[in-house]
Amino acid sequence: MWKNFCSLFKKDCQMMIAGKFFLLAFGSFLLYTLFINFGYIKFMNAELYHVYLYDPQGTQTQVSDLIYPVTSLEELEQALATDTTGVGIDASSGTPNIILYYGSEKVDRHRADYARSLLYPDNGYTAKTVGKNTPELKQRKEITCELLFIEIVAVGFLGIASVLFKEKQMGVIRIHAVLPLKKSLFILSKIIIFLLSDLIFAALMTVFNIGIADTIHILPAVLVQTAILSLIMALAGFGCTMVLNDFKQFSLAYLVIAIFAATPVFLTANTSIKMAWIGWHPFYQIYMGLKNAYFGTPITDPVYYICSACGIAALFIIIQIAFRKEMGKEG
Repeated sequence: MWKNFCSLFKKDCQMMIAGKFFLLAFGSFLLYTLFINFGYIKFMNAELYHVYLYDPQGTQTQVSDLIYPVTSLEELEQALATDTTGVGIDASSGTPNIILYYGSEKVDRHRADYARSLLYPDNGYTAKTVGKNTPELKQRKEITCELLFIEIVAVGFLGIASVLFKEKQMGVIRIHAVLPLKKSLFILSKIIIFLLSDLIFAALMTVFNIGIADTIHILPAVLVQTAILSLIMALAGFGCTMVLNDFKQFSLAYLVIAIFAATPVFLTANTSIKMAWIGWHPFYQIYMGLKNAYFGTPITDPVYYICSACGIAALFIIIQIAFRKEMGKEG
């Protein structure tokens, strides 16, 4: 059995090399890395929030040079309308009042704290630093986590579909229907090669975009969460390929799954939009598991891992049934 599995695995590797899958994955890694280091980080760190102060009576005497003074409430409102991430301070009554456009509750608190720290720089009123992550490192971890999640959802699903549809056209499944091999080996070979590819991709993304020193402690937990997501997406892609007739139908299925998997997750995790049911969303749990791993607080609840293992096992069983039906058609 081991010899047969090695032969299948070698054949699958050759097909993926011929299809330039690994080259495309490496290209994605380079593109993401360049984007993070020369685009996203530089843009995010270009400037802190602008703070505007309206103080006609001059009651605020310890104002930082970083604060922009305005001469009227109309000018303050105009400044905030143009710079929606900025923070306004209305001190016309003698008591400074924070004015800002509502965004995310947590971010809004940080913006208000930052504005107050500039208003009272000599009174020891400074924003509290929590944790070991610098602002840049925090941004690196967040964007790396998001891009890794998107890449695995896309590649794990589309990648295995492209390989299987090509093998359908070549008659590979028809051949396996008559070969004296365990049918589960065909599935395992495909799943494992995509799993290994995703793990290597995750390791490279983490090391090159976060740094070796900060990666050492978080990489094992990141790889565990990557493996869970990779197995689920590869199995889902395998199952859809067995059920659907061509890649056009598959593309529609991918669109539906991608929207279901990604849209509510990112809306809830990164905006002020909160959905009461999101806790029951499986991809939200996996995404938060991956994000927690990046920030050094991996999930330790055994229920999460038991549910993940049961879900993967159930998908594998369903795929075995679908694969045997497909071989029956081919035969």
